[in-house]
Amino acid sequence: MAVAAASCFNNTCFITLKPNSSISTTNFPLSFSYPIFNGCNGISVTRIGSSSKIYAKFEKFQGDPSEPNVEDIIVSSLQTQEQTIEEEEEEDDSCLPSDLEGAVRQSGEASALFVSSGGMRAIVELLIPQLQFLDDEGAQAELWELSRIFLDTLMQETGCQKVKAIFPDAGAAALLKYRWKDAAFGFASLSDRKPVESQDEIIVMLVPDYQMLERVQRIASELSDDPPRPLVMWNPRLISEDVGVGVNVRQLRRYFLSSFTTVYSMRPLAAGAVFRCYPGLWKVFYDDKDRLGRYLLAKELVSRPDAEELEIIFGNAEKSEQGPSFFSQAAGIFSSLNRFVKAISK
Repeated sequence: MAVAAASCFNNTCFITLKPNSSISTTNFPLSFSYPIFNGCNGISVTRIGSSSKIYAKFEKFQGDPSEPNVEDIIVSSLQTQEQTIEEEEEEDDSCLPSDLEGAVRQSGEASALFVSSGGMRAIVELLIPQLQFLDDEGAQAELWELSRIFLDTLMQETGCQKVKAIFPDAGAAALLKYRWKDAAFGFASLSDRKPVESQDEIIVMLVPDYQMLERVQRIASELSDDPPRPLVMWNPRLISEDVGVGVNVRQLRRYFLSSFTTVYSMRPLAAGAVFRCYPGLWKVFYDDKDRLGRYLLAKELVSRPDAEELEIIFGNAEKSEQGPSFFSQAAGIFSSLNRFVKAISK
């Protein structure tokens, strides 16, 4: 039979099990009392190596510390740690949001981190059907509700109470200001004579389109003056494929947008997804053939992958998986039945 000897040093208790042949072999519970904890709420215990010494570290732990069995705590703690490590190693797509609202919140957190780190110009893009085709009934209403989630998340994460939301037109700004009487952020529109005021600290343009590009650029230029203030464009639609767009306009868009950092991007593809969440790298995922609706990480990149890079990445993934060609599925680029799109479509 062994005798339990306890000793404490700097709020850490060590329990040593020593053999003692003179003691009866009657079983007895090993327990702790409050004086040993010196006022702490509880413990989590792990065994070090194969020795008989047990190390107890003071942490938050619910329950009466005089009740739990030490061996049970050890086993439970080790199992939890092993399970957590296995899950983290197994799930390549754990960084992806599970639904649209989660993606919007995640984009708000990424924008807040960028701004708090000193970033000045940011773009958030959710390239999904529900936010791209706004002519459907109720699509715009859903869009504005999601923008409210983004704004509230941004304010909460930055702690800034002087955020100005600039909407595409005066009608939308007036309507939402009337509906959201409890909103802590300010309201303006791109058509206002002076949408940005001196007290505004963070500016968010919501779904600015190509028709207001010059106005957008003028506001961005004004925000660069002393003192410079951050500008976040949420789901901008500044690129138009309309026939007849001049070279100068295309160049203006290209050079203007190059001054922004894409802090969040979610783009589902026919056979996977392209994803970026600041400060992380760009990630390309492909469908997990063994688990419907899940992704495997194909590659991480420093910059946004172009069409040629995607062709190479998905080509390599198909060789290893022996699946169908990525570009043979291009017609259904926004209709893949993956975890993200299915959750959004509910």
